[in-house]
Amino acid sequence: MSASMKAVRSALVAAMAMAGSAAIYTHVAAQPKEKVIKIVAKRFDYTPGNFTLKKGEPVILELTSADVLMGFNLPDFNLRADIIPGKVTRVRFVPDKTGTFTFLCDIFCGTGHEKMNGKLTVVG
Repeated sequence: MSASMKAVRSALVAAMAMAGSAAIYTHVAAQPKEKVIKIVAKRFDYTPGNFTLKKGEPVILELTSADVLMGFNLPDFNLRADIIPGKVTRVRFVPDKTGTFTFLCDIFCGTGHEKMNGKLTVVG
């Protein structure tokens, strides 16, 4: 291969690498930043017990327990997690419908467990 062919080849490889990097950068930059909602579960309450999100915007729920093993179940979004005392459970989702939805504890945590729930409102 001649020196001029090597130079052309090197230039093409460099141009392709730069074009690929630009495409990757554009793709990453276009993704919305996730909103983080911190939820603390304790017998027989979630704090906050009500919160509002926007449809289509990614969110991370950071779930912690102040006392015993708990569950978090948001059935309308097919979302559930165990909340283990001393650990943070992170759950990512993107609300895909609007309305008001109930979330609840689905692991028995004592007398009063049946009243442990909250509301998520998703707006357009």
